[in-house]
Amino acid sequence: MTGPDSLKAFQRRMAAAVMAPLTSRDSMVRRRPDGVRMEDEAAAFVKPNERLSAFERLEIYNRQYWLRVMASMAEDFPGLRAVLGRTRFDGLVRAYLVECPSRSYTLRNLGSHLPAWLEANPHWIAPRGQLALDTARLEWAHIEAFDEAEGPVLGADALAALGESTRLALQPHIRLLSLAHPVDRLLIKVRRDLAKGARPGAVRRAPCPPEAVLLAVHRHQETVYYKRLEPEAFRILLAIQSGAPLGEALEAGFETSAMAGAERPAFLQRAFHDWASFGWFVQPPAPAGAGGRHA
Repeated sequence: MTGPDSLKAFQRRMAAAVMAPLTSRDSMVRRRPDGVRMEDEAAAFVKPNERLSAFERLEIYNRQYWLRVMASMAEDFPGLRAVLGRTRFDGLVRAYLVECPSRSYTLRNLGSHLPAWLEANPHWIAPRGQLALDTARLEWAHIEAFDEAEGPVLGADALAALGESTRLALQPHIRLLSLAHPVDRLLIKVRRDLAKGARPGAVRRAPCPPEAVLLAVHRHQETVYYKRLEPEAFRILLAIQSGAPLGEALEAGFETSAMAGAERPAFLQRAFHDWASFGWFVQPPAPAGAGGRHA
């Protein structure tokens, strides 16, 4: 059979062989899960040469694939690697990639399911489960904040006209996180050590005892920052991000707050001034069907 369908079938067969998990000795498995010998599978679409068999040639690609994706995960999650140690981290990543293999043209998306996967597979991060999960969540948020879109900043005139019914939107790159550990400080230390030339395997986590932390992870001039937030500010921003009008967002912010009423106006003035200066506010998308031309 020739044509696009045969090419697609070949590509899928080749990808399945290349992406097959390695053995514990980092060699290609001898049999597929269905019992087919990998030597026979390799011979079906790989030609041997004077030095290497079909199996050995395929094994090179199999190893290179896993070396690359493992290195990519280590680059994207250096904090989690420091929390767990290299051996446990490598075992975790192998198990994760077997269940959540790459489905994207870019390695950027390789760790997109990791926080959810860790929640579903807590034995991989015990007994430092919450610390490891917080670290993975912040590291994935860092990746998203770095390369998500940035919308046009809302102008001063629009901000001056805010009312209770106003709907704002936050920059697409902003991620709001509620964490049980101060992993922002941990990651800053880990990244600083790596930037100074420390070998990844030599980086060790700083002490990180439990401490409730509310963060806005955002980008400014191609650099990602972690900004700590007061509980009221976090709840207001979370409500704005969910699409609530400003009046409802403010109510949500102070619903369980112990802040005295007399202190709230100054708090809001300072908070909104800071958020506007960071360029966090953008025009919310128009509701579906609300005017505009359609092709």
